Amino acid sequence: MQGKFSGSSADDNLSLATDNGQALARAPHATQLNGRRPLSARAGALALLLSTMWAGNPVANKAGLEDAGPMRLGWLRFVLGGIVVMIYAIATRRSFRIQSSEWVPLTLLGALFTVQLAFMNVGQDYSTAGHAVVVTSTFPLWTGVFAHIFVPGDRMSRSRTLGTLVAYMGVVAVFYKGFSTSSGDFLIGDFLLLGSAILLGGRQVLLSQLGQGIDQHKLLMAQSVFGITAFVIASLVFESDEPFVVTSRLVVALLYTGVLIAGLGFICQTWLLKRYLPSRVTVISLSQPIFGVLFSWWILGESVGGELYLGAVLVVVGSALAQRRTSPAHPNPAKSTDLPTPTR
Repeated sequence: MQGKFSGSSADDNLSLATDNGQALARAPHATQLNGRRPLSARAGALALLLSTMWAGNPVANKAGLEDAGPMRLGWLRFVLGGIVVMIYAIATRRSFRIQSSEWVPLTLLGALFTVQLAFMNVGQDYSTAGHAVVVTSTFPLWTGVFAHIFVPGDRMSRSRTLGTLVAYMGVVAVFYKGFSTSSGDFLIGDFLLLGSAILLGGRQVLLSQLGQGIDQHKLLMAQSVFGITAFVIASLVFESDEPFVVTSRLVVALLYTGVLIAGLGFICQTWLLKRYLPSRVTVISLSQPIFGVLFSWWILGESVGGELYLGAVLVVVGSALAQRRTSPAHPNPAKSTDLPTPTR
């Protein structure tokens, strides 16, 4: 009798453990979904470093445009970036063979990348630098919207929405003076820049989604190939009569925007988007204008006012709110995944 009772208890315990294990496997986990999770401290530090690097990109671009047209500067930049990606892929022994199922998404990514850059470049010609920074910096907001729709577990909670808006208020605070005193009709340029920001936000989510099944070097090479092709054609059509002078200033600008940004920066960014929730990665990019102002003050000697300090505080506070982790909710207590304490 005792042996029979003990065996029954063991079977019951085994069944209970199995049922609980299956519940754990089915339950959504707040810290990791589909291989992506909220930013860790180290990943957040890397994202902040990338944001700082990208803040210097407009300064380097401005220097390079003194000696080359925007289209020519663009394809030279992506040639250098593509070389860096190829070296990375060869060093890590990655295959360049494209599967039949990868052609369509890679083509879509490359086309989206090219159109987004075209909107950005043309929009900047019609608008001012202050407008361009403020409007383009909205892309983390659009990333959050697209991620909310397409990425499971990356939803816009109240605290994250509030944090993103507060951080963007910091961006507006930095550039409000130049934005409010500018004159002229910049409506066309601003709409193009807004379209570029929306496409950039969507591209971040697309990179994150495609990165779950396609190697990141293929994603980056698709962007480079499409970008180089489109910008070479545009340069031949629109810049054939413009002078092209190779100077030390142009070389430094290309090394920064090509090797550091389009190469190493893109590799690190796609690595983050593959492993972490895209809206958490991109919201830190709201700090780019703050660093951009600091670079302008340090390199170009432009003045820094009190609005920079206000903007910095808002960006830090907003980013902290947006990155705050929320505890998982259990809508049905009966389906709780906590293992019961065994009774003796």
